[in-house]
Amino acid sequence: MGVEGCTKCIKYMLFFFNFIFWLAGGVILGVALWLRHDPQTSSLLVLEFEGAHAPSTFYISVHILIAVGAVMMVVGFLGCYGAIQESQCLLGTFFACLVILFACEVAAGIWGFMHKDTVSKEMINFYDSVYDKALTPTIEQEKKNKVSTVLRVFHETLDCCGKGQGTAFLTRITDTLGVTDLCPKGTTTSCHDRIQELFSDKIYLIGIAALVVAVIMIFEMIFSMVLCCGIRNSPVY
Repeated sequence: MGVEGCTKCIKYMLFFFNFIFWLAGGVILGVALWLRHDPQTSSLLVLEFEGAHAPSTFYISVHILIAVGAVMMVVGFLGCYGAIQESQCLLGTFFACLVILFACEVAAGIWGFMHKDTVSKEMINFYDSVYDKALTPTIEQEKKNKVSTVLRVFHETLDCCGKGQGTAFLTRITDTLGVTDLCPKGTTTSCHDRIQELFSDKIYLIGIAALVVAVIMIFEMIFSMVLCCGIRNSPVY
């Protein structure tokens, strides 16, 4: 025999929320893997010029997200099994894991809010340094070829050119004169704007996913404790 009445209802509600939590973990894991291997971000973040690498802050966040998604799937399965089996031990372990996950998510959310513009700024600074180097008149031909290759990856991936309308127009003129070969034809969009759009959209996506998961976790912690107490006070045990 098992729990009865309202406690039995909570048992199945906890199972339902845990199943949603498990699915959310799978979605987060899938989204994180997509962010990690997205052609746009991957082609930019692997760039290197004169020993300077593209900023890795974004990938650090994505790797943390991959770990969180995997842990959520394990914890979600643990909660589902503990609810069906009405095991106080499993439910207690599940609750402890949820508390740790929730604390980590809050900490990650605070860190992400404080550094929400860091990824874009670091990538823009990296682009500017390469762009300025490409337009240096005294640059050696070998270095010029390397820096042009890096810039073309930016321009072709993001369909942009220059740091603003003025620099895009200047680069268009130097391309026409044959001095440089950097910008895709017909493109006048600032690379600063495209970089901000690219990473800001992805960061907002991560934030929305984290908020939804946090709400689910709060309900699960409440239901798991109520069910655990119900099992302990049940006369059949």
